[in-house]
Amino acid sequence: MSSPTLNQFVAATIARLKPAIGEREARASLRLIFETVKGWSPVDIAVKGAEPISPFVAGKVDDIVNRMLAHEPVQYILGETLWYGLKLRVSPAVLIPRPETAELVDMIVKEAGSTADLRVADICTGSGCIAVALARNLTFPVITAIDISAPALEIAAENIKDLKVSSVTLLKADATDPSELPGGEFDIIVANPPYIADDERGSMDRNVLLYEPHSALFVPDDDPLLFYRAIAGYARTHLSASGRLYFEINPIYAERLAAHMTDAGWRDVTLTRDIHGTYRFLSASRPE
Repeated sequence: MSSPTLNQFVAATIARLKPAIGEREARASLRLIFETVKGWSPVDIAVKGAEPISPFVAGKVDDIVNRMLAHEPVQYILGETLWYGLKLRVSPAVLIPRPETAELVDMIVKEAGSTADLRVADICTGSGCIAVALARNLTFPVITAIDISAPALEIAAENIKDLKVSSVTLLKADATDPSELPGGEFDIIVANPPYIADDERGSMDRNVLLYEPHSALFVPDDDPLLFYRAIAGYARTHLSASGRLYFEINPIYAERLAAHMTDAGWRDVTLTRDIHGTYRFLSASRPE
């Protein structure tokens, strides 16, 4: 029996994945798989489409797809992901960077990209995705990326090295304990902390619940603003007079967080919607 062509194999594999993750995600995942397994770009796949696929390559791809069908994220299987135009290392020690977080980076770059030598603190950095993206897109920033997880910081260190962003320094610290956070002033403080309440678990995808780090996802039901309150308290005395605080947030608690920030004296408290139309970001200027 002859081997299927690459086009036939791709179509059959998308059909396998589509019921589990949808056609769009299946196609994106397959592009990432072929790039990692064979170094093939989408153009390469198109050019080779009529050629038979080797049993070796088909077997490697099938092994990955079988793991995906058991709800394991393809990014963890491959150990990397494409995000904000960057190839980032990931592992189950860190969250897989989301498109919404890329929107947060866009917001900061749009508002501050023309200013040089900004001092930036990225709290709850995880894979370091925000820190390295800002290092690549701001003008000569000096960035401190902070996380409590040593395994997460190891992944962040690899991304800093791979992407050659020497302007990023890593610090192990607890975001809820301001005494552990760095001294000095920052022009930008950004945080994408845990913000999903425990009672939301039932509505989440199995691949997230089974594989992504719960410590980076969940907060207690009785204190969903735990991280925001602590980080805002720290930022109150460590944000420069003209600086800006940026949060990625849970839309469920957007209004509650905005009210808390306003009551605490923060100025220009702004909620911003993501591409899906839900409040996903909050930014504010330091109290006078």
